[in-house]
Amino acid sequence: MTSDLTTVGAGQRSDQWYRRAIDVMPGGVNSPVRAFRAVGGTPPFIEMGRGARLRTVDGGELIDFIASWGALILGHAQPEVVAAIREAVGRGTSFGIPTVAEVELAELICSLVPSVEVVRMVNSGTEATAAALRLARAATGRPAVIKFEGCYHGHADAFLVKAGSGLATFGQPSSPGVPPGTVSDTRVARYNDLPSVSELLADGRVAAVIVEPVAGNMGCIPPAPGFLQGLRSLCDTNGALLIFDEVMTGFRVALGGAQQRYRVMPDLTSLGKVVAGGTPGAAYGGRAELMRMMAPDGPVYQAGTLAGNPIVTAAGLATLRYLADHSDLYQRFDDAGEKFSSRLGAALQRSGLPGVVNHVGGMIGIFVGIEHAQNWDDVAGIDQDLFRRFFHAALKRGVLLPPSPFEAWFLMEAHLDATLDTALDALSEAIEVAGT
Repeated sequence: MTSDLTTVGAGQRSDQWYRRAIDVMPGGVNSPVRAFRAVGGTPPFIEMGRGARLRTVDGGELIDFIASWGALILGHAQPEVVAAIREAVGRGTSFGIPTVAEVELAELICSLVPSVEVVRMVNSGTEATAAALRLARAATGRPAVIKFEGCYHGHADAFLVKAGSGLATFGQPSSPGVPPGTVSDTRVARYNDLPSVSELLADGRVAAVIVEPVAGNMGCIPPAPGFLQGLRSLCDTNGALLIFDEVMTGFRVALGGAQQRYRVMPDLTSLGKVVAGGTPGAAYGGRAELMRMMAPDGPVYQAGTLAGNPIVTAAGLATLRYLADHSDLYQRFDDAGEKFSSRLGAALQRSGLPGVVNHVGGMIGIFVGIEHAQNWDDVAGIDQDLFRRFFHAALKRGVLLPPSPFEAWFLMEAHLDATLDTALDALSEAIEVAGT
């Protein structure tokens, strides 16, 4: 591969940096999946990125399908986004007082996301979903929330729940440090299974159903036909609010997110990743009468020192304006997803391996060793040893994938040239090597 990436020289190899990192950070990382525990080996340390490629401190070059876990939709160091950030930084990084760019970004979000009339900026997807749940509980006067097995909504205590073996269970903490009482009102249903939701709504104590409209934390799993519409109907019938966690899907599967693509209007929406253009920002919003319950308009409290800071708003505005001006990008993502499905499906067949290739817009899911992928029960049976071999075969061939079989892959605009064919050739070969 060739590119215009320039090595600036970090002086030490990735394995040396990793040893240093382990001394001062848990697992040597600031987010657990980066540690390569699921696939083994030492993570590459990144020196810089441009377009669809990353340069490691070892001098290697990788085609990147992590895309900062979906936060990058245009590519690394996209010139218009970089220029906007540089201009903003020159004026100051944070003021703690209103700025024009905050208003402009809020107006743009409200104009693009169908259900959002009023929006509040925060610093992370975890903050966005936690605040949306607090608001839902305040608005309904009810304590309980329904989430779905295999869906992740950040690390707030109420969401750190694993499901039991039944179709729908009441939650138990899945992390030490989460008191049982904190999740006693968290209920877990099966994704793409409406009866499991209906059963949990029956007692009238549920404030909200929160869902990734396209699941991205058990690989990429689309909603079954009628599933999201069914959730809307069940919530309406039972007096619960519907929250779409569009931290991944927002502005990625369509300009207006999954709610536009599937034509389902949630009551509240959490946004992250793309909305901040690859910088640390997020948002939540919804119907005006709900959002006006937030302080200072109403009694529900939430605040953030760095919320809507100039760097985030500049990157978000540049990214969303670009997407609005290049809306054909979403059809190009769909076309690229079809190419993924065709090429990698053929490679699986040649290798005699079972597997599923899903795609929705700029999200891709590759499931090796299984034949169906509609919910957690399906993907829990994935062949993790086979995925590990596939991952390292791809890495050896210059393609970086999320280092877990349960994570979605992400396309960027920068992939949509000859780079995509180069990557698909490498991935097809990696499948064949992994299957031998």
